Amino acid sequence: MLEMLGSRQQQLLRLLQKNKGGLTLEELSVHLDISRNAVRQHIATLESNGFVTLGIMRPSGGRPEQLYVLTEEGMEFFPRHYSLFAQLLVESIAQESGVSGLRTRLEAMGARVAQQLLAQNPGLQVGAQRVEKLAEIMESLGYSARSIAMTGGLPVIEADNCVFHNLAMKNPEICHFDLALLTTFTGSGVNHEKCMAKGSHVCRFRFDIES
Repeated sequence: MLEMLGSRQQQLLRLLQKNKGGLTLEELSVHLDISRNAVRQHIATLESNGFVTLGIMRPSGGRPEQLYVLTEEGMEFFPRHYSLFAQLLVESIAQESGVSGLRTRLEAMGARVAQQLLAQNPGLQVGAQRVEKLAEIMESLGYSARSIAMTGGLPVIEADNCVFHNLAMKNPEICHFDLALLTTFTGSGVNHEKCMAKGSHVCRFRFDIES
């Protein structure tokens, strides 16, 4: 993800990642060998994007010095092998409980997440209204999802990105998490018509409710 930024901003983020207590404008200027004004401009851009924020004021014997630190979002620019950890967990569950046990665990997890999302969005009517809201939630989670009207009157959600794609390619049972989430949230049956883990260009979910 760092490649999305300019070289100076990448260097600045790396400095803050190594100095988690924060650095001042002057310290960043020295490390980067650029002017304080140039550092200030880079900091302003990174702050506006939510990657850097103000840290504590450090005593200096005179006027306190302002420190700048990485935000949690800024930390996510650096490699973190969540997928490897998830793969290890999935394999461990499958070894201990078998494929059927893994499916049961994933379905329970999906249903639990759906209930949490419903609690955060009270008042939704069962049916098409929940499908529309679910598409918005999936979009915000990175699925690149949208609700579309299909012939036959049944609502559909299509997703261009599966956030568990690599994991699902190795463990197709992962799709049961999504299906349980979608079923519980909408209160309807779901037909998984297309799946990227099976070679389709999209994941398509058709809901058994009137649109």
